[in-house]
Amino acid sequence: MATHDPELRKELDATLQTRKELGPEYESELVESFLEKLDKTVDQRVRRQFAEQQIQVARGAQPPRPRRAPGDGNGFGERFGFATVSLVLAVPLSAIGAVNSGLIGLIVSWAGIVGVNAVHTSGFFKRPREQRERDADGWE
Repeated sequence: MATHDPELRKELDATLQTRKELGPEYESELVESFLEKLDKTVDQRVRRQFAEQQIQVARGAQPPRPRRAPGDGNGFGERFGFATVSLVLAVPLSAIGAVNSGLIGLIVSWAGIVGVNAVHTSGFFKRPREQRERDADGWE
């Protein structure tokens, strides 16, 4: 078990050792006791982080931006992937447009590709959701 808190690791080891000594009939009480200690530790950490953020805001620092899940937002990976897929799909679309309608078909297919990429880059469809999140969080 990889843990970053040596105190919790000691508590878990002590709980497991006590369970070995007392037997399985005390297992539920031991687990409840450990979970209470874990809950207190997590609560203390959350309170400390919140207090640190409040101190930073009081000093005039910008509040931290909320973390985004992978794939949520307009990160480099998402932009690069979208551009790559667009270019890969541009080859057959250009061929289909050029074969069926000549130069006009080629221009229309590339106008569509550029349009889709422009809308994606602008974040047009993400803006309303992000604004709602910003209003709810009060961040950004």
